[in-house]
Amino acid sequence: MLEKLHDMGIKSEYAYMGGFASIILSFISWAVSRGNPRHDRAQSDRWGIFVGHWAPTFFALGIALRLEEKK
Repeated sequence: MLEKLHDMGIKSEYAYMGGFASIILSFISWAVSRGNPRHDRAQSDRWGIFVGHWAPTFFALGIALRLEEKK
């Protein structure tokens, strides 16, 4: 699968950018949910954590794609 992603032109830098964007989006989703009067604090925390879990996946893909690029 990584080989196909590499062949499609997806670079490791894109995955790294996705990881950093996920961290920023996690904070933004937490803050927006926190400002919503219908959501309690626990709901806000869950939104931030849910989006925050994407970052390690993107970083792992970035590392794997970097190894694929060096082949």
